[in-house]
Amino acid sequence: MSSHARRCTPLALVTVILGAVTALLVGAGTAGAAPAPAAAPPAAAPAPVAAPAPAVALTAGTPCDASADACVDLSSQQAWLTDGQGNVTYGPVGALGGTKKYPTPTGTFSVDYKDADHVSNLYDADMPFSVFFAPAIAFHTGSLSQRSHGCIHLGKTASKRFFANLSPGDTVQVVS
Repeated sequence: MSSHARRCTPLALVTVILGAVTALLVGAGTAGAAPAPAAAPPAAAPAPVAAPAPAVALTAGTPCDASADACVDLSSQQAWLTDGQGNVTYGPVGALGGTKKYPTPTGTFSVDYKDADHVSNLYDADMPFSVFFAPAIAFHTGSLSQRSHGCIHLGKTASKRFFANLSPGDTVQVVS
């Protein structure tokens, strides 16, 4: 053995062991520790704003939807026939609705049936070229100066044209 061999004293041995244990504990403590927090993610982009619902397409020159086959505007006292695709095929023509006591219903309806020689059981009145689109409500030939009991009065030529061009199931729209 060399004369330069060092003697290991108990104090030196304890110092070495404590140093090794400390190194292990410090290394082990950081090895299992959670990593440093990452940079915050970029702020989320604002949510896209939904586009407004598309407006219902109207038949040009009328206040009615393009899908209507017949259109009535009670306030202007006019009616039209259309192709159901937004194009006027006939009109405007004069059209007179009901009274305050017997108003013409507004909304979208379907033609129920037609009767060229209808006579009203309720009012004992001739209703030539009737096209019924709501219960007891029809387009028919009638006075354009005297209001109806809810029906749409048309002149004779117009009522014949409405009768010839509308069929059961066709859409009628009445607006006020």
